[in-house]
Amino acid sequence: MNISNTPNTSGTITGFILLGFPCSREGQILLFVLFSVVYLLTLMGNGSIICAVRWDQRLHTPMYILLANFSFLEIWYVTSTVPNMLANFLSDTKVISFSGCFLQFYFFFSLGSTECFLLAIMAFDRYLAICRPLHYPTIMTGHLCTNLVVSCWVFGFLWFLIPIIIISQMSFCGSRIIDHFLCDPGPLLALTCTRVPVIELTSSTLSSLLLFIPFFFIVVSYALVLRAVLRVPSAAGRRKAFSTCGSHLAVVSLFYGSVMVMYVSPTSEHEAGMQKVVTLFYSVVTPLINPIIYSLRNKDMKHAMKKLLRT
Repeated sequence: MNISNTPNTSGTITGFILLGFPCSREGQILLFVLFSVVYLLTLMGNGSIICAVRWDQRLHTPMYILLANFSFLEIWYVTSTVPNMLANFLSDTKVISFSGCFLQFYFFFSLGSTECFLLAIMAFDRYLAICRPLHYPTIMTGHLCTNLVVSCWVFGFLWFLIPIIIISQMSFCGSRIIDHFLCDPGPLLALTCTRVPVIELTSSTLSSLLLFIPFFFIVVSYALVLRAVLRVPSAAGRRKAFSTCGSHLAVVSLFYGSVMVMYVSPTSEHEAGMQKVVTLFYSVVTPLINPIIYSLRNKDMKHAMKKLLRT
């Protein structure tokens, strides 16, 4: 492939090259099959949760409505990266268009931002249910639940909009090769002709705020939940309270544990291999295992899933 090394403005760029996971042709086919199976299982798992919540009247509560929205989000989150990754496994050029790259950039980070906000709202719901049980039905109404979910999506899709627009207007130089399986800000900023510290600082600041504000909210919510649970006199009551929070805590740990490694400092020099592994974990693996976590640790969801499978 003949790739120009001269500076190119964003208007003349025809595309970037996503290296993905370089290996032999047989290895690429094997990866294609593996990730195709993972993608289909992810769609089936999260789709099953949505259907279970939709069809089981007992699950028409804020907690499960939020969970169904979370599963809907996970379907689109994994869809923002995996289909293009699968196409790249079978492609010889591995080229993604300029517009396609930045659309993936925008949707991947917007959906990830929405997930951060939604996880915080789910923690708030558990706090109200356990710490304010008598007031919970009057506070967490269907109207409030809907407004919170809509706010998560709106703020999530606005959070990185301006930095992404600015980066898309910058000039790019060199080979335009991105050693990743998706359009990530670190490799993209590394390809710009001139470094713009303001953009790098803005991206880093927005990433840090996005991660730490919801995370702090989640930690405070569960600290209050823990304090309330420890005051419950019966062991059975404590177990029931912990069981309703355990699934969400596991999901939060998996998501935040991996995301914080990457995006607190998006322009820091992480090894390309480490970038791919960590990104793969929180963008592909966690959407796959989240339905398993929720269905195995929740009796109502387990019952609804069994009922769904029997229909």
